[in-house]
Amino acid sequence: MAASLSLHASSIIGLQNNSFGTPSDLLSFSSHFQSSSLKFADMKGQLYSTKVSFVARAESSSVGFDIDTSLSPRVNSVKPSKTVAITDQATALAQAGVPVIRLAAGEPDFDTPAVIAEEGIKAIREGFTRYTPNAGTLELRSAICHKLKEENGISYTPDQVLVSNGAKQSIIQAVLAVCSPGDEVLIPAPFWVSYPEMARLADATPVILPTSISENFLLDPKLLASQITEKSRLLILCSPSNPTGSVYPKKLLEEIAEIVAKHPRLLVLSDEIYEHIIYSPATHTSFASLPDMWDRTLTVNGFSKAFAMTGWRLGYIAGPKHFVAACGKIQSQSTSGASSISQKAGVAALGMGYAGGDAVSTMVKAFRERRDYLVKSFGEIEGAKISEPQGAFYLFIDFSTFYGAEAKDFGPIDGSESLCRYLLDKAQVALVPGEAFGDDTCIRISYAESLSALQAAAERIKAALVALRPAVCV
Repeated sequence: MAASLSLHASSIIGLQNNSFGTPSDLLSFSSHFQSSSLKFADMKGQLYSTKVSFVARAESSSVGFDIDTSLSPRVNSVKPSKTVAITDQATALAQAGVPVIRLAAGEPDFDTPAVIAEEGIKAIREGFTRYTPNAGTLELRSAICHKLKEENGISYTPDQVLVSNGAKQSIIQAVLAVCSPGDEVLIPAPFWVSYPEMARLADATPVILPTSISENFLLDPKLLASQITEKSRLLILCSPSNPTGSVYPKKLLEEIAEIVAKHPRLLVLSDEIYEHIIYSPATHTSFASLPDMWDRTLTVNGFSKAFAMTGWRLGYIAGPKHFVAACGKIQSQSTSGASSISQKAGVAALGMGYAGGDAVSTMVKAFRERRDYLVKSFGEIEGAKISEPQGAFYLFIDFSTFYGAEAKDFGPIDGSESLCRYLLDKAQVALVPGEAFGDDTCIRISYAESLSALQAAAERIKAALVALRPAVCV
């Protein structure tokens, strides 16, 4: 007798404390070969995570089996990126015809400089479309070594450089390569949203080191010294910073280096992706260039921000050979080498002159103009606190004075997330809550957008904030 099989799938949608996702769906599916049903129950305005279990039974037999659909605890410990979630929602609203101004993503609004794009096109036309060495082409790694020597004062050989599919990949590979389960990763807050999650993926523990807006969000060396333990393996520094735009002065980095030097097991990952987007008189210092820090430092950089090459997915890490080789081993078993076409474009980018030449300086000039406008505009808001960014293209503003307000037809404003939801709803401006970066008092505004769009956004935000103020009795 032919056996018949029935398959039942149930999806239990769990609600998270996050309202930036798509509406949750309750899915019920039943299949008996030729019959099936599909039902959705909509719960508006909540992000969802899914836990799905499947049961398959052979009806002609008393023997049944359950399929284990559990996920790794490592994956379950990782939070989804709120910047990605908000950006996706804002994009969906814009596609639906809602005039949303999107200031959530960290992506330059400029086109990739023509000389870079042309080199990529040329690579395709000339058939440079095959695998490259896992570590990257010798041509690009040599160009990176030249750049690091001339611009950063750090000497490397090509075998001490690994080219990856973006700086983000370089960072996660470095964390995986040097951290063992139970190690601690020291992360100053506010931080880029991915740093703690990368530590968790490596079964390491993120240790958050808070900073203050009154100190321009810069790490206090005394706090660092007090938090280092025998488990401390990695200190992550980002200068210029995402999300604050703060730049670490050389003197402060030297103080941090003196502390690091006292702990032989502690390494430093220096994320320098925004190094060229910096506003005079601020200057950039590579941590590896400090005395006795070359052996202790993994320097990460890339092409996405300064060269407006986000979609090209090209970054790199430089450091002591045994650490870089370990990162290369991970890469060889995951993605292999970066795009051959992007690598040709990267060579062209590094050939544009010191710090990217005129093309990059033109972009930086525009970013500075936008920064100055927003600092002045939001500085007029009573109660708002601003630390003027010295680099990158983000403004991290303390709007906590508005917490506790009750918004008409919206509800209470009880933190950065609800404030951002309110501004998306009422002002139609997409921003990122500071909670995602480890500081709930602030929200992040990306000014990698045209000045006219920023002017419109500022007026919308200011009007929406005024509506939160209690009426004054006369």
